[in-house]
Amino acid sequence: MQKPIIGVTPDFNPGTRKDMGGKEPTYFLRARYLQAIQETGGVPIVLPLVKGQGHHRQLLKRIDGLLVTGSGWDLAPELYGERQQFTFQRMSEERAQLELGLSRLAFSLKVPTLGICGGMQSMNVALGGTLIQDIPSQVHTRLQHSPKKSATKMAHAIRIEPKSSLCRIAKKQTIQVNSSHHQSVKAVPDIFQVTATTSDGVIEAFEAESHPFWVGVQWHPEFLYRKYPIQKRLFSAFIRAAKQYGSQKGN
Repeated sequence: MQKPIIGVTPDFNPGTRKDMGGKEPTYFLRARYLQAIQETGGVPIVLPLVKGQGHHRQLLKRIDGLLVTGSGWDLAPELYGERQQFTFQRMSEERAQLELGLSRLAFSLKVPTLGICGGMQSMNVALGGTLIQDIPSQVHTRLQHSPKKSATKMAHAIRIEPKSSLCRIAKKQTIQVNSSHHQSVKAVPDIFQVTATTSDGVIEAFEAESHPFWVGVQWHPEFLYRKYPIQKRLFSAFIRAAKQYGSQKGN
């Protein structure tokens, strides 16, 4: 069987970000995401920022799995029923609408989906969940969720629920992860299960039992998979699910 096609969401600069092309509208995506997919058996393609459910459905028909990436600015709080409380930069509307639209459809169509950091947050908001807008301001904790150290370094431990898919992948109930986020999931939809947390209660992973592969993680395994087998197994499990999905739909 041919390798599964994995659609990967990019960040987008509409012409206002000096860090991503300045005035020239620019797609942006760290190569680590694509490399992790390639090195675990998938074929990654960068998805275009098309609008509308019809176009989103067409994209999903052409892929076997969806990777919703992080490394970007914040979702507008209005998208999950709150007002903005802090002066952090907002994600472009183009990226937000793509990730939210694709996530909703991917859930209903059972497309294997992996969300990383901000991608996990988009998956949560897409199905009705909410976010903590700023951990240092809203959570009493001594843990550093956005430390100055490199994302290739471990930052803290997480506890994994023993009967979860994530635990079967990790083969442990406690693992070390990196960390690079100031927001996190606050409330998840009833159809999700929280499967990992930190000692301060911040949600680090969720999944959905009703879905063949619906996993969101708050850390960045794309920085770790070459060195840590646990992190590589996460991508490998995703690719296996995408391959199974692709075979069932006749790819």
